[in-house]
Amino acid sequence: MAALPFRKARSTNMVLKRRLWWILILILPAAVCAAKPARQQKSDTAYLSVVSDRAGFDRLARVTDFPYPLPHILFIIDRAHNNRIYYVNSKQYQYHKDFVNAQYLSLERGQQFFENNYLNPDRRFVMGTLSYQTPIRRWTYEFWEGDTITAPLIQLAGDTIARTFFTPASFKPNSLAQEQNSGSLEHIARVMPGDIAANPDYQPLSLGTAVGRLRVVDSWTDDTDVRPGDIVVASAAPVMLPPVAGIITTHPSTPLSHINLRARAMGIPNAFIKNADTLLRKYDGKIVTLKTTRDQYLIGAATAAQVAKLHTVEAKRKELLTPHADLTVTKLADLADQPATSVTAYGAKSANLGEVMRAHLPGIVVPGGFTIPFHYYKAFLTANKLDEKIAALDHEPNWNQDAALRRKRLAELRKTIQDGNFDPALRTEILNKAHTGFAGKGLFIRSSTNSEDLPNFNGAGLYTTVPNMRTDDQIINAIKTVWASIWNDEAYEARAHAGIDHAKVYMAVLIQEGINSESAGVMITTDPYNVDDHQAVYITAKRGLGIKVVEGAKIAEQMLFHPKTNAIQVLTRSGEDSLLQFDPNGGVREVAITGPNVVLTDLLVRQLSSAAGAIKHVFHDREQDIEWASMGGQVYIVQARPFIDAGS
Repeated sequence: MAALPFRKARSTNMVLKRRLWWILILILPAAVCAAKPARQQKSDTAYLSVVSDRAGFDRLARVTDFPYPLPHILFIIDRAHNNRIYYVNSKQYQYHKDFVNAQYLSLERGQQFFENNYLNPDRRFVMGTLSYQTPIRRWTYEFWEGDTITAPLIQLAGDTIARTFFTPASFKPNSLAQEQNSGSLEHIARVMPGDIAANPDYQPLSLGTAVGRLRVVDSWTDDTDVRPGDIVVASAAPVMLPPVAGIITTHPSTPLSHINLRARAMGIPNAFIKNADTLLRKYDGKIVTLKTTRDQYLIGAATAAQVAKLHTVEAKRKELLTPHADLTVTKLADLADQPATSVTAYGAKSANLGEVMRAHLPGIVVPGGFTIPFHYYKAFLTANKLDEKIAALDHEPNWNQDAALRRKRLAELRKTIQDGNFDPALRTEILNKAHTGFAGKGLFIRSSTNSEDLPNFNGAGLYTTVPNMRTDDQIINAIKTVWASIWNDEAYEARAHAGIDHAKVYMAVLIQEGINSESAGVMITTDPYNVDDHQAVYITAKRGLGIKVVEGAKIAEQMLFHPKTNAIQVLTRSGEDSLLQFDPNGGVREVAITGPNVVLTDLLVRQLSSAAGAIKHVFHDREQDIEWASMGGQVYIVQARPFIDAGS
């Protein structure tokens, strides 16, 4: 059967991608480190295109020892390049995306990578695992149980493996859909999970004991909400499940799925239990103890002492990250008057930019601006009696369990803030300062909170920036929009997962001169796909305003600069056919790109790299994530924050 024609999938909106990043920040770094099998020596070969014997397989394979010894390697078929197969060094790369990114086959990450390559029927990459099933002494290839892989792609994988692997391999379906899709393939031999499992009613995937609130999830939707203290019962766990106390699936699962590997890394109980959604529904919503052993599972109502301990842990979790804020500062401070230490009054974004401005670095400009401190956000809430409304949210019935209810109430809260009364004296002071320093210029009204750049939580993309405001009313309404963005859905959920106390989160507002840039983008002072390469500078760019880059609608122009060799490595050229510019009436407008589509010249790459190194030095050589703009040959810096590898 012929392979489907490849069609490049369109990227998803960056908002979804950012939401996912916070989940990844919380659960993946520990999992990647902890899940790597011990005592498996790395090979210096990243991949093989042909595995000609068992020795070649063993050279790449890692071995898990539970529920039985299972040697396996990842494989990736690239349909954009004549169905080329990569048998991945799986001692070196834990997940498919790690290899794809490291080899620069694609720079997609997070939700974008997930949807395009696990859910899209016309995906570029076919990604699976090839294993030696020791209980039955047969070779199999398989896919994650949540992969919606089609019959033609299953056939393509089978045909490609048959040409490039030294011995026949059968297909092992891991879901009902995969079983149905492969049933019509006459020339594909299959091994069913029941052929391997000794007990078809129970399969332990991770041994452990947990106390948590049992949640029966009948289907995963955008409204599904699970919490760190939940023991989840579902037909299959999604690949991006947030941290939970335990996992029970009602359909057999491969021990090699991402979720199962993470469960083992986190040390939480995880098992397949046939008909668990029916058998355990009586516990739905109740706090239980769950223990998984090699032979059986044990579940029952938690004791009073266990319930009390769980509540104590949940209470402490909310205090893990307590942002600091100085509400006594009332000055509308210019950026030039804000050192990094002013973060407690003006927020991380503003204080970091102030620190860069004060360093007077050659070759770069930080656009001027001034900041409304946290004090006035708090005063606005008090004057409009919003403190009580916010405090009441956590006490609403089902607030922690009902994601749809939270979205509805948060939307109502944002509208109430938007409609709130603005202090006339503050309005006059802000507008006088804007008229005096920035007459006739478009202003960016930018968020700067005390819940950004915290340990293990950087807050990127959670809050709102309003570009190119020109009239008095536009500026004041935009300030209220930025204040309200503390209660954006994704911001609230990300803070909840990180254990940040919402009541201690405050918003400062940076009012900054906008640059109607010819090009803009993001640069990182290391190679984000090879963090051992500390000397490299990774640069992304698009024409026009930088909004296009951070939204990620199409692949940006991407380059690596290596200062030691002065070499510029072109990774991708921009795929954009339009750009964003200032609208004379306020806001932005989209216009078609004319002329050459190349964004980054060698000169600009070297200018940016020099700026990146200087900014990194300002922040004591900590790796930086920097937003930049370029206009008329001048480089402008509009944000600098610590770099956290969100995709590891």
